[in-house]
Amino acid sequence: MAATQNKVKAPFQSVSDSLYSLEGIAKVDVSLKDQLVTVEGTVSPSAIVRVIEATGRDAILRGSGASNTGEAGTADSGVKDREVRGLARMVQVSPEATLVDLTVRGVTPGVYSATIREYGDLKYGATSTGPVWAGGSGTTQPRGVLGTIEVGKDGRGAVFLDHPFQVWEVIGHAMVVSRQEEGSGELKNDKDTVVGVIARSAGVWDNDKTVCSCTGKTLWEERKDEVEKGMI
Repeated sequence: MAATQNKVKAPFQSVSDSLYSLEGIAKVDVSLKDQLVTVEGTVSPSAIVRVIEATGRDAILRGSGASNTGEAGTADSGVKDREVRGLARMVQVSPEATLVDLTVRGVTPGVYSATIREYGDLKYGATSTGPVWAGGSGTTQPRGVLGTIEVGKDGRGAVFLDHPFQVWEVIGHAMVVSRQEEGSGELKNDKDTVVGVIARSAGVWDNDKTVCSCTGKTLWEERKDEVEKGMI
């Protein structure tokens, strides 16, 4: 479910048409009154947001997955005082599978590894996150090895992965995206290593606020502030 700004009903049709052009979209419901677009399908959340933004509107993901199920997101920042470099959205689709929608930007082109770490300690950045999360896998490969993401010449990369874990198992753990090789000692903090802690976020219909209680700003004002910090 995404919130979008629009005051005229007709232009909302272009949002619906654009979303239906994506392969994997099953249903689109648009509410002009609530400024909400509800989408059913198998498309990644980041792709839905990009399509809405391509129509000239801003968009905020208000929830994904099913209500009362686990979802998590991380805003990955690198070493101290760096701006946001990426975002990972996790949606648990069954007791055995979670989808990971990962986007990064502002890093050197190349192939990066995405991993969940044993700890959520960011005191020393990536260095203090520990080894790859084993998760009691009982196999030679830790469960925290998610896969790879390729970053293009523009410094941006995106990948949609599925992995056999439940979201509640990894909340509080760190996620690291890096070009460093595992097994060569502690991870180092460099300009191309991004890290964040996985935290729970809202499922569909779990978040209906339009004003932040801590700042008094609307969600659109909050969105503007976060974009200026580099939020994707």
